[in-house]
Amino acid sequence: MCGIAGLISQDPEARIGAMLKAIEHRGRDDEGVWTSSAINDDGQRVTFGHRRLSIIDTSAAGHQPMLSHDGRLVVILNGEIYNYRELREQLTNKGHSFRTHTDTEVLLAAWAEWGEDCLPRLNGMFAFAIYDRARRRLFMARDRFGEKPLFVYRQPGRIAFASELSALLRHSGIAAEIDPRALQKFFAWGFVPSPHALYRHCRQVPAGSSLLYALDDDSLSESRYWKFRLDPDRSLTDKDVPRLAEELRALFAQSVERRLMSDVPLGLFLSGGIDSGAVLAATTRVLPAGQVHAFTIGFTEPSFDESQHAQRLAAHFGVRHHLEMLELEDARELLPEVLGRLDQPLGDPSILPTYLLSRFTRRHVTVALSGDGGDELFAGYDTFDALTPAKIYASLMPRGLHRGLRRLVDLLPISTRNMSVDFKLRRALTGLSWPQAYWNPVWLSPADPQTIWEIFDEPLSADDLYAEALDLWAEGRGDLLDRTLEFYTNFYLTDDILTKVDRAAMMVSLESRAVFLDNDLVEFCRRLPGRFKLHKGRRKWLLKKALEPWLPAQTLERRKKGFGIPLTKWLRHWPVRAVNGSLNGTRLKPQAINERWRRHARGKSDERLLLFAWLAVLHHGQNGNHMGNVAVHSVQANIPSCAAPCPP
Repeated sequence: MCGIAGLISQDPEARIGAMLKAIEHRGRDDEGVWTSSAINDDGQRVTFGHRRLSIIDTSAAGHQPMLSHDGRLVVILNGEIYNYRELREQLTNKGHSFRTHTDTEVLLAAWAEWGEDCLPRLNGMFAFAIYDRARRRLFMARDRFGEKPLFVYRQPGRIAFASELSALLRHSGIAAEIDPRALQKFFAWGFVPSPHALYRHCRQVPAGSSLLYALDDDSLSESRYWKFRLDPDRSLTDKDVPRLAEELRALFAQSVERRLMSDVPLGLFLSGGIDSGAVLAATTRVLPAGQVHAFTIGFTEPSFDESQHAQRLAAHFGVRHHLEMLELEDARELLPEVLGRLDQPLGDPSILPTYLLSRFTRRHVTVALSGDGGDELFAGYDTFDALTPAKIYASLMPRGLHRGLRRLVDLLPISTRNMSVDFKLRRALTGLSWPQAYWNPVWLSPADPQTIWEIFDEPLSADDLYAEALDLWAEGRGDLLDRTLEFYTNFYLTDDILTKVDRAAMMVSLESRAVFLDNDLVEFCRRLPGRFKLHKGRRKWLLKKALEPWLPAQTLERRKKGFGIPLTKWLRHWPVRAVNGSLNGTRLKPQAINERWRRHARGKSDERLLLFAWLAVLHHGQNGNHMGNVAVHSVQANIPSCAAPCPP
């Protein structure tokens, strides 16, 4: 696991040094810089920079940037290519020779042999850049699901890229101007959806995409080599279930075995749920139980704690279980620091427990396997249960009665429990106020279009806010379940879950590997009809069938809990603050945010997701990330008394 950066500039050394310093946490073991000779009369040069976290072949042979044998190609790679040994054998048979045991050198040979056609052959998580010195072309690519990040800054005659947006902002020639459209999308999604990025002239390379920059004519082209789309085999019947379950187990075991390759200590995250339990079970079929390290954090607040389930599962398999119990009230003090270290705001409150788990795990190992992706591929969220009732409700409920029901539900007492019933009802009814194509993004949204219209002076339309989701919906051919699976996998998994895990783990220089996202396993999931995922109200149906020989019945029957924090409670008891100022001309209205704080603090409404999104923006600005002119100050005398103190 590493961090990469590159640019074309007249004075590259000073700029690349600052960029690499910003991503030092992604690789503390080594740093490398390569600079070309002058590429034009202006003295501009191509420069690659690399920060290394040594995982495979920890010797100096793995140093990057790495050049091909003939010196024509230069590469920097962030991530792991799990099938590099198989590719190495194929390439050896084609006449290539290798000096190291790294996947980086295999990538160089694969590009030399197949060019862009090497991308579908790569099974792994990666973001890389290759410069062809003879053809004067710069090529960049990102893995299928975007496990590894890649940001690009582009202006005529100028290009720079890096693993994190914060590294681009360390380039003295890049102005940190907020893109108002991206900021509104952040509040509407809870994350900035690809290809948008928070700052002007910057973008996220979408998952499964590549960029080709030609130096001679300053042209930049983008290609999508892979996108998750369901293609179910409608011929499958219940008679195929035993065969499919066996195949799924074999593919899962293969994925785990691939991800166990490491020359440094390795473990796994364990929540006690089905996904992490599957990773644990498969790992113990490869390694002796005494060599398996599982990591769990628990919380003293019962409705947020899963540690007892993890303990039972670890004891069942006899693995070495590491548990850290935490007071969530104490952990709250870390929230500003964690939010401030993000390269762009993220509105997912589980970033805090994910960071705490990563920090604890990193004390013992360098690599951790995770169960990320299981919920999206096998319909594991509560949302999937709600689809059929929502469809019936939308077809039968008159709009007037729906509005009345929303007002009635708003009168319910606001619970501070994790994923409480009143919270789910409010979210569900908000989404059902819109046509079906809007349901999924609105259900996730910290701020629905109505709220966006209230908190911005120049708000985007609903169609603009959710354009990416609406385009995916329009392209879809399946039923409501299939389209929802595609939405969660293409957007929520890539731009929220994987982003969250990557940033939290990399803050402490920990590599996280998602077992469910193996190419072969995903291809199997793409072919499964929806009824094998959501079957008579049972989520993850085939996955549970496949895991029956591996996991205790108690684990298989557990309902999903989620990785939460007592956000509603915390936000009611934050120090009294108000906000004035602007965000670089984005026309966000602080007074509207202040009013939401007041209502939430008094228990009049549940604004937890909107206010957390605002906190993410606010602390991003307070930690040197150029969010603009935002003043946060005590105004106790000017704010009406609250039932509980108002948060910032």
